[in-house]
Amino acid sequence: MAAVYTQGPIGRGMIKTALAMIPATLALSGYNLVDAYFVGRLTGKTALDAPMAAMGFTLPVVMLIGCMFHGLGIGVSAPTAQALGGNKLERAAKGSSSGVLLILIISIITAVIGMSCVKNVFSSFGAHGEVLELVIQYMDIWYFGCATASIAMAGHGLLISVGDNRIASTLMMCGMLINAVLDPLFIFGWGFFPAMGIKGAALATIFAQAVGGSISMYVLWKKHDLIRFRKIPLAELRNYWSVTLRYALPASLGMLMMPIGMTVITRLTASFGTAAMAGCTAAGRLETIAFVVPMSLGMTLTPFIAQNYGARKYERIKEGLVFAFRFAFVFLFGSAVIFALAARFIAPHFCNSAEAQDVMAKCIMISVWGLAGVEIHRFSGFSYTGCGRPTAAAMLNGMRFLVFLIPFSLIAYWFRSLEGLFWARLAADVLSGVVGALLALKTVDDLIRRSKKNNLQ
Repeated sequence: MAAVYTQGPIGRGMIKTALAMIPATLALSGYNLVDAYFVGRLTGKTALDAPMAAMGFTLPVVMLIGCMFHGLGIGVSAPTAQALGGNKLERAAKGSSSGVLLILIISIITAVIGMSCVKNVFSSFGAHGEVLELVIQYMDIWYFGCATASIAMAGHGLLISVGDNRIASTLMMCGMLINAVLDPLFIFGWGFFPAMGIKGAALATIFAQAVGGSISMYVLWKKHDLIRFRKIPLAELRNYWSVTLRYALPASLGMLMMPIGMTVITRLTASFGTAAMAGCTAAGRLETIAFVVPMSLGMTLTPFIAQNYGARKYERIKEGLVFAFRFAFVFLFGSAVIFALAARFIAPHFCNSAEAQDVMAKCIMISVWGLAGVEIHRFSGFSYTGCGRPTAAAMLNGMRFLVFLIPFSLIAYWFRSLEGLFWARLAADVLSGVVGALLALKTVDDLIRRSKKNNLQ
């Protein structure tokens, strides 16, 4: 185990790791896109867009639980990367092993709670009739995958934190391909595979995540010695769990702002009808394609910052952060131009009704201009987490949703304007990106200043 992110040229190294992670981000986008495409081919018994609308209602809860697991993964991987940067190898191994055990326990508890209240939760979101029935069918199976999803996230995150990006990326891509193969088989049926409809999409995801999670744990055990099956004294276990939760709780809380905000936006959008829900859902799934390359860079940004923070190489942190900001802006602004021009041609491939197609196109043409702000804001949060300030990262995420997105959206809803919701999101994304970048750079500058002052004393 070596601190690979503390050495070598920064710009070239970040591009190299980003290229290695492109298959991983394609996989993350691919899960949503493949599910959206095949579920979009289904039609409801009473409403043409009912299956896609049902997927839209599941999104806030799926994102909420996914953010919680992602936060737990950060609670394991960030301290591990810092320990590797400081050459504390035994601490890294014990921390990662105990953290994975904690994640498994929490995922089982989450599944039990989720399955017991699925109907009440989604009916409170505004789902009813056939759409609610489809939501329940999907989520009753999806909850079984909490353990596979959480272990896969943790395993991939740890592989990235130790610098084994190619294996992590390959495993994530293989998982997506498995999902893409199984989706049509399970959804529509073929041969001895029964047609399961929307339930098949959830089952395909579980199988794909189980494969990726199992292999990643094996690699961490055999190759990197980060997963150990030795008994850890209870006092030590509690200490490592405390460190994991110190990062995980604020990280999860910060990321939970996204599904909480999406829950509010979903409720507002649902009031405009099933076609509005279908169009906005499809647009949101499609937009994830634009983030493939910058997300590839972002996936290694937290371990890069954490390892250099552990090694006290603060100048490298600033140089890497500035490079990441510039890259995200240039790439995503170019992507926005392409998406805006192609929106009308893309919509018919994802929505059945003309009304839903029009909503999808309008949503894309407005909201894509804020994509760069979204990613820069996300990178800013990564810098706080890597520098051992997860609470500040959570507050930054909260600012985007509680200060900008939700208030702006409520104003648009007050005017009963669906298009106003799209403009509200654009304004929130741009403002949060600018504020986040300024705060993150100031924090790193303070670290550099204090380090220089201590060296002079």
